[in-house]
Amino acid sequence: MTELNERNRKILWAIIQSYINLHEPVGSRQVTKKYSLGLSPATIRNIMADLEEQGYLSQPHSSAGRVPTDKGYRVYVNTLIKEYDPSFNKDTLNELTCKLECITKDIIRLIRETSKTLSMLSHYLGVATLPKPSEMILKRIEFIKHKKDQILGILISEEGIVRDRIFSVKENFSQKDLDKITEYLNYEFKGLTLEEVSAKIILQISMEKTICDRLISNALKLCNEAIAVANNELYIDGIYEAFDLPDFANMARIKELFNAIKDKHLIIKFLDEIMRLDGIQVFIGSENPFAEMKDLSIVASTYNDGRRTLGSIGIIGPTRMNYSDVISIVDHTAKTLTQILSAK
Repeated sequence: MTELNERNRKILWAIIQSYINLHEPVGSRQVTKKYSLGLSPATIRNIMADLEEQGYLSQPHSSAGRVPTDKGYRVYVNTLIKEYDPSFNKDTLNELTCKLECITKDIIRLIRETSKTLSMLSHYLGVATLPKPSEMILKRIEFIKHKKDQILGILISEEGIVRDRIFSVKENFSQKDLDKITEYLNYEFKGLTLEEVSAKIILQISMEKTICDRLISNALKLCNEAIAVANNELYIDGIYEAFDLPDFANMARIKELFNAIKDKHLIIKFLDEIMRLDGIQVFIGSENPFAEMKDLSIVASTYNDGRRTLGSIGIIGPTRMNYSDVISIVDHTAKTLTQILSAK
């Protein structure tokens, strides 16, 4: 990437801020009027041409001003993160904190409210995932006879997440059998993450002595069935509000937005990858790994309980999003969630 001198960086910054605010190509006269740079429109025009040649700006057509490219936004965002200042309205952020702190006992409601709040504050899409299933800690597992060949499995995590599913079995278990299985599994696996439970099940099934014990063998198989229910859950809010943005003013852009978010597994996969990273992460347009998101930007972070990373939250919007405000909102929300969950 070509290194920008201070003068060119300031002009690029001015163009990007103007374009974020106005959503129209920015000309040299606009920059001259709005920013005290001590340069003539002609000089600014020449610098804009240089920035375009270097790939930081583009020109929609010959008579128009310039708009930032993904490369231009990247320089802008890198500077924001390097010189990070939580500039978003502090009273609003304090209100957010109070709102989330009132929901400490119900993590599902807490994460759902987080998604709604991210959207409300940013006017873009708010996304949030529940704790990753593999990181959930088993509190209790229950099995209840439903029909002759069907069992209701209920899994409760330490985080307060409840998952249940009815599944078919080949063997005709009595409720007494199921109670014994429940007692064994809770004694054996309580306090372990679901990932640790799965690993332990695989190990025990592979041991010949376990296979000889019908009760334990069936218990392990049923536990595997119950764990399979605990899929990642994603909340997305603000879809229809996003249609009011000028960036999605035509049907083609609306279709692009729908294509990007219709498959929740795509976003879950993306947010799962973010869990491997520390701090605020910003992916701009073509930097996104999925083609469906090439015209969108994502600002995301993780939250934890003081011991381990649990899930991810983020804001999805057009590449023209207000990165300064969005970074502040996501960073503050992630830290608030971490503080709430660490105090449990």
